[in-house]
Amino acid sequence: MEAEFLMILPVLLGSLFAAAVLVWWERRLLGFWQDRLGPNRLGPFGSLQIIADVIKLLTKDDWVPPFADRVVFVLAPLAIAAGMLMGFSVVPFGPGLHIIDLNIGILFFLAMTSLAVYGVLLGGLASNNKYSLLGGLRSAAQMVTYEVFMGLSLMGVVMQTGSFNLNEVVVAQKDIWYVVPQFLGFVVFMIAGIAEAHRLPFDLPEAEHELTAGFHTEYSGMKFGLIMVGEYLSVILTSAIVVTLFFGGWLGPDFLPPIFWFSLKTGLVICFFVLLRAAIPRPRYDQLMSLGWKILLPITLLNILVTGFLLLWFET
Repeated sequence: MEAEFLMILPVLLGSLFAAAVLVWWERRLLGFWQDRLGPNRLGPFGSLQIIADVIKLLTKDDWVPPFADRVVFVLAPLAIAAGMLMGFSVVPFGPGLHIIDLNIGILFFLAMTSLAVYGVLLGGLASNNKYSLLGGLRSAAQMVTYEVFMGLSLMGVVMQTGSFNLNEVVVAQKDIWYVVPQFLGFVVFMIAGIAEAHRLPFDLPEAEHELTAGFHTEYSGMKFGLIMVGEYLSVILTSAIVVTLFFGGWLGPDFLPPIFWFSLKTGLVICFFVLLRAAIPRPRYDQLMSLGWKILLPITLLNILVTGFLLLWFET
């Protein structure tokens, strides 16, 4: 138990550092993808741009609108970042490398990502701004909708493993990664993860062409920085869970440590999230909701039905 508590600080600092690096890496990767340079002035390959961004956020006026609900307005960004950080506590980075080994780890992950909805919705409501309120309501509807499919898409993995424990899910993939037998669940989970993280093309709660900046229109300074940190933490957390559930987690050839394979797989999924931003246009909001209820819901139910049938078939 003491060894697990010693993981808290490395996971906390590591996830925050990874979120900061991802800000730079996203801009560099998008620049390469779009045949431009990206950040390239500060430090080697623009790597010191992260420090410049932090200094800019720290020195900006941390303003609270006089018409806003001050207490809720200040606490909302903290709720977004805290919910994402709590999700990392159940991620197994390697054999024995986790903060807590919960028997309901998958449910805990779903619960923590759901808490971020409150931060977004309360931030939009407390801003007392019509654009912010519309962004908050969009976010609540989008996240509640796609949480249904995110949870259902994992039921096939749970049925095959017989457990909600993330460590047991990884060990169960020693023969074959679940991305093969649970490909439909993987596709739905990826789409739902993009929608949960507010990433393009599903960033409709903060669509600039419609809502200025959506729920964080009135935010500035470090409170805006916390919202952005929460978004990037969500990308990293979702990628880590995708790797854990569908790509064998830390499993890999023995000539390198398990944490290396986990980090490599997670990094590749993060790159997919980033490049998706440059490849697919943003849909209309009604198209986003129709995709969920008319297409993803039947796919997840079909996946559960087929998985249950095959498990019963091979047992008999």
